Amino acid sequence: MVEDFGDEPSLVRSAQADREAFGLLYERYVERIFNYVYYRTGNFHDAEDLTERVFVRALNHIGTYSDRGLPFSAWLYRIAHNLVANWHRDNSRRKEIPLEDGLLIARHDDHPEHEFLQSEEREYLLRVIHSLPPDRQQLLILKFVDDLSNAEIGQVMGRTEGAIKSLYHRTLLAIRDDLGPTLSSMPVEQESNGGFDEQAENSDR
Repeated sequence: MVEDFGDEPSLVRSAQADREAFGLLYERYVERIFNYVYYRTGNFHDAEDLTERVFVRALNHIGTYSDRGLPFSAWLYRIAHNLVANWHRDNSRRKEIPLEDGLLIARHDDHPEHEFLQSEEREYLLRVIHSLPPDRQQLLILKFVDDLSNAEIGQVMGRTEGAIKSLYHRTLLAIRDDLGPTLSSMPVEQESNGGFDEQAENSDR
């Protein structure tokens, strides 16, 4: 579950009036945005550069941001998505994930054992993710790397929560054989009469 960052709208309003306050927004989201960009590009140094560009662009345009049902974090992800898309066009090919660079920026509250297991699982998951179309890559990275709910992913990708559930369902079914045990504990929303039956308490995440 995405951690509670408090009154984000008030913080955004402060950052619009005072650029120094933007640093608080940067601290809240920089790891999450870096992870997203890194998993999409597979290049540590380019991910650092693109992450910096995301926040520079956000800082330069924060005066035009208005909360129209789109959280500030989703706005950041959309900026990151556009920069990554441009990066892929400029490079004209997908790069392999350089696993020696490290899979992700660890969260500060992770225990070493948990962090190790996550790294093993995500290394395996990455090899499958990068064989998928861009929209499915984006979905799985937002869900399994940044731990967003379907509703939050829908805000980032500009789709309804139901559309995200459907895409998630189809994606997991398509890769289940490849992932094997990694997917055994992951909930799959089942289609039934045009809807979805949630099989587990966290199946909407």
